[in-house]
Amino acid sequence: MMPEQSNHVVSTIENLPAESISAPFTLQQRVRRIFNRELLLSVALGQVLSLLICGISLTSKYLSEDFHANTPLFQSFLNYILLFLVYTTTLAVRQGEENLLAILRRRWWKYMILGIIDIEAKYLVVKAYQYTNLTSIQLLGCFVIPVVVLLSWFFLLVRYKAVHFIGVIVCILGIGCMAGADVLVGRHQGAGEDLFLGENKLLGDLFVLAGATLYGISNVCEEYIIRNLSRVEFLGMIGLFGSFFSGIQLAIMEHKELLKVPWDWQIGLLYVGFSACMFGLYSFMPVVIKKTSATAVNLSLLTADLYSLFCGLFLFHYTFSGLYLLSFFTIVIGLVLYSSASTYVAQDPRVYKQFRNPSGPIVDLPASGQLEPSVTYTSLGQEMEEEPHVRVA
Repeated sequence: MMPEQSNHVVSTIENLPAESISAPFTLQQRVRRIFNRELLLSVALGQVLSLLICGISLTSKYLSEDFHANTPLFQSFLNYILLFLVYTTTLAVRQGEENLLAILRRRWWKYMILGIIDIEAKYLVVKAYQYTNLTSIQLLGCFVIPVVVLLSWFFLLVRYKAVHFIGVIVCILGIGCMAGADVLVGRHQGAGEDLFLGENKLLGDLFVLAGATLYGISNVCEEYIIRNLSRVEFLGMIGLFGSFFSGIQLAIMEHKELLKVPWDWQIGLLYVGFSACMFGLYSFMPVVIKKTSATAVNLSLLTADLYSLFCGLFLFHYTFSGLYLLSFFTIVIGLVLYSSASTYVAQDPRVYKQFRNPSGPIVDLPASGQLEPSVTYTSLGQEMEEEPHVRVA
């Protein structure tokens, strides 16, 4: 730095008001920095996804219990067909490198594996309901969160802070509270509860863990694709391979159940409602993941069971417990904690660290000297700490 530049910087600092240099942020200012519009938007978008899952659960429950239509594969097949008709055809009419054939030539086998993972994740979780109880599924389903965190750390290079882990733990405590409430009111019990013993229950628990693992892999792959490629490409490829392989699985494993469905306008309407909610979930989830992250989305989805429960209080006459409200607010507090700080992505270690300055440009540091890993902040939350404004001549 030249001497005259150094003198200019010193004189500028000396002319600043004393309180602007030494005064820390007040409590009110810190609260405003945390509870800002972006944080509220992050939480609200996640709850929209939870409401869509609530609609999926309610329509599925009516189909299976009131009309004895146990067709999870057919229901998934309808969703994949909708994705194919909307997004795969969009890719087919595009020109250049974003055309469907061009994408298939470069990455067809990767999307084929991802499509199979997405299909089997849903199938394993649905299958688990035949062997284990609701409480086990709720608790073991949380296994998707550490899977997403670990995969994001190693493959997406996402780095977390202590507040993120605290938020995750608080959310999981909320799910534990909900499971405890289910036990107290007897909602965990089913008609075949006496069968949930020994190997049958163990098999169901393993199905849940396997399904949660596949869900985590699918979500992390989705985040990578939508950040580096495009949302339409992801949904178009999932629609293509999902409809193909789910159709094969449906023809082999569920064709007899499909023939038993007592078709009428009510069942048709329920299938339409299910497909609309599922299509909305698949179409909207990439938008939310791109604005937040796969981890934040999975934390938000923990409230979906509670929305289904609150609807069930009126539709299915479930027994209410105050622990359900405690569970809901505990999960929301965990979401706020997680969203209150930004995660960051470790980049090329040969590049200098880039500071994110809210009121100034990203600094450019020289190519000489000791090298540091660079970081890029990725979540919607605002930082509690003030990053220094660095300027190098």
